[in-house]
Amino acid sequence: MSTALEPFDAVDVIHAKRDGRAVAENELRWLVDAYTRGYVSDAQMAAFAMAVLLNGMSRDEIRVLTDAMIDSGERLSFEGLGRPTVDKHSTGGVGDKITLPLAPLVASFGVAVPQLSGRGLGHTGGTLDKLESIPGWRAALSNDEMLAQLREIGAVICAAGSGLAPADKKLYALRDVTGTVEAIPLIASSIMSKKIAEGTSALVLDVKFGSGAFMREQERARELARTMVALGSDSGVATTALLTDMSTPLGLAIGNANEVRESVEVLSGGGPADVVELTVALAREMLALAGQPDADVAAALSDGRAMDVWRAMIRAQDGDPGAALPAPRETHTVTADRDGVVTRMEALPFGVAAWRLGAGRARAEDRIVHAAGIDLHVKPGDAVTAGQPVFTLLADDPTRFDRALGALEGAWDIGDAAPARTPLVLERITA
Repeated sequence: MSTALEPFDAVDVIHAKRDGRAVAENELRWLVDAYTRGYVSDAQMAAFAMAVLLNGMSRDEIRVLTDAMIDSGERLSFEGLGRPTVDKHSTGGVGDKITLPLAPLVASFGVAVPQLSGRGLGHTGGTLDKLESIPGWRAALSNDEMLAQLREIGAVICAAGSGLAPADKKLYALRDVTGTVEAIPLIASSIMSKKIAEGTSALVLDVKFGSGAFMREQERARELARTMVALGSDSGVATTALLTDMSTPLGLAIGNANEVRESVEVLSGGGPADVVELTVALAREMLALAGQPDADVAAALSDGRAMDVWRAMIRAQDGDPGAALPAPRETHTVTADRDGVVTRMEALPFGVAAWRLGAGRARAEDRIVHAAGIDLHVKPGDAVTAGQPVFTLLADDPTRFDRALGALEGAWDIGDAAPARTPLVLERITA
């Protein structure tokens, strides 16, 4: 059986990037296609990914890489909906449940919000894992079901189909085991290939920095945000980004069921001030891109419009919005050892502790304990008295408490003076 001759050689492409040269567009497109087909091996793609990590890529190379990853699969289209579409993507953090109140809030203004979301791995929680705390709710929808829900309700949060950017799925798994996760060109093309293939006409990015963020350094997060905004703009998707602080957990709930509970509080017109602030800021960005720069976002939270959309959205995916959420079998409360002011709560250790309690997974096949997590009773800047609860660990298995407490050793402090207030939203980035 004859085999068609390949037009390029993977080793030549690797050499070019290893030596700091730009890879020509036709070679880069071929590399992605050949890797998706299995002609280029994991070993060769790993070498290319490491060369990208060390030597970077030009804006044009990143655009071509992203486009090639989009072309490896299907593209969705929302043109027949008869309403503008706008999506949001967060780079993830500790207590980041913003998608849950945000999607119905924006949809309450007649804008379609297609949120194709993922599952958590490590210390950052997954949106689908949170929503699966709701009895009956299902993440998997067909394209037809998704379109019907967007048409009728305006918002959908569901699992991304395997047909979107399959090259990215393959490369993502490889990066995870080859020490190349941190390469900004690969992060940006991974996120944006899926978002552009999804077919939204506008996109708002929540790019986080700080101890609980994927990108800890502010300048690296800014570079990632600028790269992704440029990719969106180059592909005809109106894109903006907010640079947000993830040094402290977001809100008071870290986990799955308790984050759903907190999201419902926000939709009821309450909830923690930082969760409300970020939800409103992102909603304003999304609605501005959808042609409603003057929308009264806060009013839609207080008058129940957003809650109505939330209930309809949950019911449409077979969930019961009024059902009791899973509760932990065991709890352990940590109290203040002195009077004073909470000066610090480091996001990453709290995320790791929630993961050790069962709220996250170490491997894709691990089971999530929906009731596990941490409830914070105070935040930095709050005054406490000796013996006052600071946070409560939630688990089904009490043997998990010791390892969770180990992760939290030295992660929080009580002092005499309140810490300086830092803005939650640091910067807005546009093309």
